[in-house]
Amino acid sequence: MTPEERARRCAEAMWSADAASKSMGFQLDEIGEGRAVMSMTVEPQHLNGHGICHGGIIFALADSAFAFACNSRNVQAVAQHNSISYLAPGRLADRLVAVAVEVSLAGRSGIYDVRVTRGEAEAVAVFRGASRLLSGSHFDE
Repeated sequence: MTPEERARRCAEAMWSADAASKSMGFQLDEIGEGRAVMSMTVEPQHLNGHGICHGGIIFALADSAFAFACNSRNVQAVAQHNSISYLAPGRLADRLVAVAVEVSLAGRSGIYDVRVTRGEAEAVAVFRGASRLLSGSHFDE
């Protein structure tokens, strides 16, 4: 099995049970070993009292992309800690794209950077996630 096939099978297993990401309107667009791309369109239910996308929604989008990236090797992984910096607001009807990329995987600990953009270019947020590998897999190999 290639790393890409393994990542796809992990993503399929995770996505089938990911009610949270689905309920927020997220889509899993791409998956690879140590990498994931998720997106969403900002809808009225995502807006806060300022009329912009709630920061928690943007965080959740980045966190979901991070989760798929760090679970791409068929070893269950969870977040140890995450941080986010908001750079620009998401507005109604914006298409937000979160690209998660593995920076480091050493032993049971990983570091992943996620860039959230409006469309393909304008940065909305940057997120860094630290993962911890657990025992267990997403599917039998």
